[in-house]
Amino acid sequence: MQNPPAVASMMRNILSRVQSRVGSWVGLSVIHLGDRDVPNALMFIDKYNQVPRILNPIVGVIEKLSGMASDPALKYFISEQGGLENATKSILCDFFRHGFDGSGDDGGSCIDGRLTSAWNWCSKIEKKSYYTLFLLAGFQGFDGSFKR
Repeated sequence: MQNPPAVASMMRNILSRVQSRVGSWVGLSVIHLGDRDVPNALMFIDKYNQVPRILNPIVGVIEKLSGMASDPALKYFISEQGGLENATKSILCDFFRHGFDGSGDDGGSCIDGRLTSAWNWCSKIEKKSYYTLFLLAGFQGFDGSFKR
């Protein structure tokens, strides 16, 4: 294990600033660095680099939905989800309900449990009622590229 004091100090400063700006904080304020869960700063960076790999494809689909709703050839698929607003809410509510539900928590660090929960959600995407919208929007996977 390697303790990264400069990174730890910076992370504590960022957390403190965020907490003071939002007013109330729900959740833990523990920053795992140099312990069994995150033995060095590179592991820390790698864990947080996974976040955009999960979120970018979801954001890409959400951004493309309005264009799909105005396309006569694709409008049907949006209407199958109850319209544009309902399709958007369905995707986001499902992700935020299940992507961070702690289903991946193994007693390790907070980010490990949340990442595992999010990856669990990603692994079930093809079973979702809105999966067709992902495919029509150009979704290729959470580890691959996303065509814009």
